[in-house]
Amino acid sequence: MTDVPGLDRAGLTRWLSGAHPDLLGERDGALTARVVAGGRSNLTYRVDGARRPLVLRRPPLGHVLSSAHDMAREHRVISALADAPVPVPHTVDLVDDTADGHVTGTVFFVMEHVAGTVLARPEQNAGYTSGGLHALGLELATTLADLHAVDPAAVGLADFGRPAGYLERQLATWRRQYDASRSREMPALDALQDALATRLPAGPRDGRGAIVHGDYRLDNAIVAGPPDAPHVAAVLDWEMATLGDPLVDLGMLGLYWDINAVTDGHGATSAVAPGAGYPGFDEVVDAYAARSGAALPGLGWYRAFAAYKLAVILEGIHYRYRAGDTVGDGFDRIGELVAPLAADGLAHTSGTTTGTVA
Repeated sequence: MTDVPGLDRAGLTRWLSGAHPDLLGERDGALTARVVAGGRSNLTYRVDGARRPLVLRRPPLGHVLSSAHDMAREHRVISALADAPVPVPHTVDLVDDTADGHVTGTVFFVMEHVAGTVLARPEQNAGYTSGGLHALGLELATTLADLHAVDPAAVGLADFGRPAGYLERQLATWRRQYDASRSREMPALDALQDALATRLPAGPRDGRGAIVHGDYRLDNAIVAGPPDAPHVAAVLDWEMATLGDPLVDLGMLGLYWDINAVTDGHGATSAVAPGAGYPGFDEVVDAYAARSGAALPGLGWYRAFAAYKLAVILEGIHYRYRAGDTVGDGFDRIGELVAPLAADGLAHTSGTTTGTVA
């Protein structure tokens, strides 16, 4: 590999020259690439030097869980949504480089870069008006409702998942992920896991389910537009997408809407901060319900499941950090977030919290 961890830039240049010469154009030497800040699961690279900017996605280095980091699934769902009312990047190609090892040594995919900003920190709100951020928060909700309204069969995703028994399988999957990443005792997370199993909802009421993003939140979207009218230019990070219960996405969005309060200064931050202008999560839920045209049940279990899922993901990252298999800064404190997330999840299973309003 070259000086870019997990990516051979010269190999990428050679591959692009052979597979997509129209994108490469006339040039000497390798493309330039850098790890995009923000991703702590799959690795995302901004690639420059081609005719237009590109983005490459590959699994993380080191400890890779068997059912996570599926590049083919992520590429498939983004490609399928190209003409749906959900903004996504245009995909270029999916490549299995595991045998040759010319570029990443893994399965990877390339897509076109979408111009805009990822709002991940409170200080980034300064570039937008309060009214603009309020409207953006509501648009994030209606975009999610639009995703859940897409007929999977109509976009070639009828076999993308099995909605029946989805929640049971989700718990089993994340239990396996947790077991594969254990490196310390976490009694609160164990208790949350048990509480979720004993309070399992019935799941999709029509038995069909919807396309579920799996990690839907503000900083998994690219925001573009003027300060007083920002909009969602693209939804990113589809690695956990499947067919299932759409309320799982709403629960995850709620967790991240309140993440600053949930983690209480342990290192997790979100642009959704008090006073910035974003709507409270109750208003977000109302916007989603109005767009979907359906009344929603209580979200307590789904909020608890979101906390559990994120805690397990972060415990896996903590595992990789201790093994020296992470790339970038900020991994040393990831493990501190697991306990407050488990506590938040337990509070939602017992009905002792209603969340916060940004």
